Amino acid sequence: MKAKKIIISGGGTGGHIFPAIAIANALKKLDPDTEILFVGALGRMEMEKVPAAGYKIIGLDIQGIQRKSILKNIQFPIKLINSVRKALQIIKDFKPDAAVGVGGYASGPLLYAASIKGIPYLIQEQNSYAGITNKWLGNKAKEVCVAYDGMEKFFPKSKIIKTGNPIRKDSVDIAGKHMHALELFKLDSDKKTILITGGSLGARTLNNSVFNGLDKIIAADVQVIWQTGNVYYKGITEKLGEDYHPNIRIMKFLNRMDLAYAAADVIISRAGAGTIAELCVVKKPVILVPSPNVAEDHQTKNALALLHDNAAVFMADRDAEEKLIDKALELLKDKSKQKTLSENIGKLALPNADEVIAKEVMKITINN
Repeated sequence: MKAKKIIISGGGTGGHIFPAIAIANALKKLDPDTEILFVGALGRMEMEKVPAAGYKIIGLDIQGIQRKSILKNIQFPIKLINSVRKALQIIKDFKPDAAVGVGGYASGPLLYAASIKGIPYLIQEQNSYAGITNKWLGNKAKEVCVAYDGMEKFFPKSKIIKTGNPIRKDSVDIAGKHMHALELFKLDSDKKTILITGGSLGARTLNNSVFNGLDKIIAADVQVIWQTGNVYYKGITEKLGEDYHPNIRIMKFLNRMDLAYAAADVIISRAGAGTIAELCVVKKPVILVPSPNVAEDHQTKNALALLHDNAAVFMADRDAEEKLIDKALELLKDKSKQKTLSENIGKLALPNADEVIAKEVMKITINN
């Protein structure tokens, strides 16, 4: 059989890019001869991360609707039309057997172009609340791979497959690493540890919450791995110094998420779909503080889906700066609550989503 050619489109954030790369890797594992081309948005993170993972990428000059600036939207229709034209040319040149959309600005034009050219496509919807573009494209998709129940309110029920979200497997491989993790972060095995992570860029609310609660953390003799993100690290360390307190590890970025997860007794995090997929596999008690600055407020809906299953503690962004650290210290003392949360979040884990999705992609390819 002739090797298949697959286009994977989307990106914009790590939450879209890492699943896309995981699907690509799984496709290559199924058949090493599979030819994969990524289509992303110029100037976005995927233009750097995808080549670093060993794949070719072509960029579209596309942006999203800017909710806060009408002026910036003037160019949107022109960019959209030009992106669809370029996507049609990419499809003509590459001649794919199937396309995959993972969300992000480039996904819409590429999948629309695929529908025009009669190329079968699959949508990977990561969130519990589908975005506008995916809802619109869902009707013509061959399949829609989802991570949450109840997605038939967005997509035709016959097309939905619950696969979960692809994860970075090296990030969740925490078995037997607790002591090694404590050594790496120079932490005391006799003290409890909170991991606070706001993603690679960081989260202002989480950082402010920790900053406001430092005295309480120190008084409780609790340890913290505080991942500030690239944007906020300099400002925080200028105020506090890099070695502020023996119990507080201030980190710009966590290169070894597996060891950060392994060290933690309680985790505080945003509620992006990719992060939640990892947390389900890690099975640690977690407090989710959804970002309010995302399309359709989908992080809140992701977090509430876990709250419904008693699999996480929910904290609204507007309340976090005042209440988050108190809530975390309270949870650290409640072993019964920790056990319940760990068990329930673990039941939601779907660790092999990348392989399942890759098989579904191969299933929809044109027989030629």
